[in-house]
Amino acid sequence: MSNSQAGDDRRAERDRRPRVLIGVGGGIAAYKVCSVIRHFKEAGADVRVIPTDSALNFVGAATFEALSGNPVSTTVFDDVDEVAHVRLGQQADLVIVAPATADLMARAASGRADDLLTASLLTVRAPVLYVPAMHTEMWEHPATQANVATLRAHGATVMTPASGRLTGTDSGAGRLPDPQEISLIGELLLDRADALPYDLNGIRVLVSAGGTREPLDPVRYLGNRSSGKQGYALARAAAQRGAQVTLVAGATDEPGDPAGVDIVRIETAAQLSTEMTKRAVDADVVIMAAAVADFRPLAVSEAKIKKGADGPAPIELDTNPDILHGLVESRAAGDIPASTVIVGFAAETGDERGGVLDHGREKLRRKGTDLLVVNAVGAGKAFGTVDNTGWLLSSTGTETALPLASKTLMASRILDEIALLVPDWDARNV
Repeated sequence: MSNSQAGDDRRAERDRRPRVLIGVGGGIAAYKVCSVIRHFKEAGADVRVIPTDSALNFVGAATFEALSGNPVSTTVFDDVDEVAHVRLGQQADLVIVAPATADLMARAASGRADDLLTASLLTVRAPVLYVPAMHTEMWEHPATQANVATLRAHGATVMTPASGRLTGTDSGAGRLPDPQEISLIGELLLDRADALPYDLNGIRVLVSAGGTREPLDPVRYLGNRSSGKQGYALARAAAQRGAQVTLVAGATDEPGDPAGVDIVRIETAAQLSTEMTKRAVDADVVIMAAAVADFRPLAVSEAKIKKGADGPAPIELDTNPDILHGLVESRAAGDIPASTVIVGFAAETGDERGGVLDHGREKLRRKGTDLLVVNAVGAGKAFGTVDNTGWLLSSTGTETALPLASKTLMASRILDEIALLVPDWDARNV
């Protein structure tokens, strides 16, 4: 192969890669963005970083260049022959602005073009994700909230910030979400540009996630393989679409909590039942994504169970309550508002009585939910994986195939269907 052919192949490969433009604002959280740059670079994207001048006070240009593999500039007067302030924005498949400071969002909302980043933002036609980071008072200020509303009205996605430790001794809303969460949201927008409309503002969503653990003794428990990823993805996507989200979480593999979500920790099926029943009264949407143990030990030993010379003693099991069906019955009895949308999940395997979808249809009839997400489970399927597939069944008889996709993308598709079922949805967003 000639050098010119090899060069053409490299250029063709580069052209096929997604182009991710990462703008970095001047905040102390700028160092966290290095992990986002590395994530997209390792995923095969062509990453360009445009910091503001202030951002370079926190992280040097050399770091951004080393991580992205591309040169870094803050001014429109570099690479003038390439008209970089137009070309970078035009060619981007995704733009992430993090940390999006109050000043940077104010300039972007008003259409300023006084540096390379804000000038590039005016030429972008791809999804734009702003990730705010600032002190609580700055985030809550009416001017900042007005700028956020303007950016959303222009079609951008503005993440709800996390709550926690800020600069100095302060704590509160305004913390930059974890880099992994920023990357997940960015990947979602690359997969589907309209995945996060701000259409759930004011809607109260209750989600359960993860597996339950039923104690045998102080050391052991009965559990399942649920990772909690799908429930967390639903909570994350709902929050970024504007919902007020409460996540009741059992055992999960998730390293961090979704930004803007209230977390309630549980361990057993009985604890999950208590929390879901209590909180469903105030919810517009209830999503039961948790993998609830069907059985629990009839008796829990106060001491560690020993092997014994005759082998293990039999463990007697009792049946756990059917939490999902109980929520449907509470709605029918008037204890939960009749307008509450109830969504269930069914992890199924085929057997001699029928396939996965057959069992899903029967479970929908038996449970009485508005929607049921049916997943085939087994080795390498659903539990613990980063992607998912299945069907979405409705009480009206419709069946929608959910093709294999990331659990974040599946969450977005499920929320689209939920949105159609909530009464007076548009009126709540006026």
